[in-house]
Amino acid sequence: MDLSLTLRFRSPELSLFPGKPISPFSFPRKQYQPIFPCPKTNPKPHFTVTAKQRSPIEGISKDLNAIASQNLDFASCRRRVRSAFVEVQQQLDHWLFKMAPTGIRTEEWYERNSKGLQIFCKSWMPESGVPIKGVLFFCHGYGDTCTFFFEGIAKRIAASGYGVYALDHPGFGLSDGLHGYIPSFDQLVDNVIENYTKIKGRPELRGLPHFLLGQSMGGAVALKVHLKEPLGWDGVILVAPMCKIAEEVKPPSPVLKVLTLMSNVLPKAKLFPQKDLAELAFRDLRKRKMAVYNVICYKDQTRLKTAVELLKVTSEIEKQVEKVSSPLLILHGAADKVTDPLVSQFLYEKASTKDKTLKLYDDGYHCILEGEPDDRIFTVLNDIVSWLDSRVSS
Repeated sequence: MDLSLTLRFRSPELSLFPGKPISPFSFPRKQYQPIFPCPKTNPKPHFTVTAKQRSPIEGISKDLNAIASQNLDFASCRRRVRSAFVEVQQQLDHWLFKMAPTGIRTEEWYERNSKGLQIFCKSWMPESGVPIKGVLFFCHGYGDTCTFFFEGIAKRIAASGYGVYALDHPGFGLSDGLHGYIPSFDQLVDNVIENYTKIKGRPELRGLPHFLLGQSMGGAVALKVHLKEPLGWDGVILVAPMCKIAEEVKPPSPVLKVLTLMSNVLPKAKLFPQKDLAELAFRDLRKRKMAVYNVICYKDQTRLKTAVELLKVTSEIEKQVEKVSSPLLILHGAADKVTDPLVSQFLYEKASTKDKTLKLYDDGYHCILEGEPDDRIFTVLNDIVSWLDSRVSS
């Protein structure tokens, strides 16, 4: 099961930023203006489990720590926090940021979906004059956002001649919705289809091959999107996908029934047990400690309805893997203990498509695009681009 990469640990004493330490004077004054309080929740009594107080992030000012410690239930608060940390994140001593290609054209905007929610979207395009070979659409994982590590990933792919588009799922990142709450997994899927269909219809993208990239829970989203519109995509790339629950960790049927009943009564309650999976997700110790700077990542216990929806969708996908007919690339760390690489093997063997590739990376953990040694991240990105190149040329 794909769980939140809670990443609750202190930053290392060794600076994660090249050069001098960060100080309040290194950043625009506007980041330190008084912050208006975020909206208060409904005062009606409700049952929930509060999250642990976040440990201060070392190496940054008290002002920035105060910003990072805000309640992130509301999108307006998450947007404010992200805005304050943009420069901090870009200065991290991580290969994805240090070696990011220049000249990439980016755009950020909000799109109101059919449910009335403002959905954050972003694009990364090759520099002017470089022809676009194809378009890649990203689905991020549980708790995550497309505005942190994926920034560096998207720029590398865009520099190879591809347009890259991403969005934050409702309830995550900068999009509207209660933080970490998934009332219906199908709503996530429908939101992806709705927004990416609009983007695919842009004049500059018509006639180009369209590919889906899903990471972790985003892999389940991508698979459901493909199953709903099997002819809508020229290929699907899955990175450590959540598509089947291993039998040894699947809740017994009676327990699942009780959880389902409870989720109907207390859907938003943060009751579902959750582990701190930082050590399991990032193999490179230095990169693991940088993940704390993903300040709008959902880090609390899993909400009850969210947990039930994640369990339900993996069961649905498991029953339909034979219907996966798109060209398929599956990438997985062989030592991943967050999503089982044997599940990727299962998907590879059962998928009906004849054009399918499975790559397992020795000793790789869950975050093979963010948390591995530099040379491994470079290899995985090259594997993605090479696979895309072979599909657009054919």
